[in-house]
Amino acid sequence: MYVIIEGVDTSGKTTQIEILKKSFPTAIFTKEPGGSELGKEIREILLYGEIKSRNAELLLFLADRAEHYESVIKHNRDKLIISDRGFVSGIAYGVANNGEIDIDFLTSLNLFALENQMPDLIVLLKTNEKLIKSRMSDKTEDTIEKRGVDYLLRVQNSMKNILKNLDINYLEIDSENSIETICQNIDMAIKRLL
Repeated sequence: MYVIIEGVDTSGKTTQIEILKKSFPTAIFTKEPGGSELGKEIREILLYGEIKSRNAELLLFLADRAEHYESVIKHNRDKLIISDRGFVSGIAYGVANNGEIDIDFLTSLNLFALENQMPDLIVLLKTNEKLIKSRMSDKTEDTIEKRGVDYLLRVQNSMKNILKNLDINYLEIDSENSIETICQNIDMAIKRLL
């Protein structure tokens, strides 16, 4: 079973992933970008490189996704796989970076990278301006976070629209809830599908 935890930077994905590791100790935990050997190199370029072309950035994310699917997801679908981010982020960041790119085109590129195999569950941790500002003040920003709060909120809005338009099982959770409440909701959603 393939589960993706989605959300913009500072939504609490990393915290929830760490808690889920205790709840599901036999699961495979991975992330995008950077869940494969090649992906680790791509992640460094994406987060700390100086990419001038938004199209190049999009294509790097797609390369990471295709490699990640081939090397981590494809042959482990009989196990529980939990990923920190996935294709919804890929589409949403692509739309936010270049509003002229058609969402259906981006969706088809991401499905191509995933060999048309969708996850069994997507959990979207939704946040707000106040929470983003509060959490960003406590950390060093990477290249994407430096684009600002409005940018992250546009990405989140795209994520919500993508999930509504896809025929896919998803759960939306408010990041302002307590860490424990969020974890319980994710835990229950996964166990219902096991």
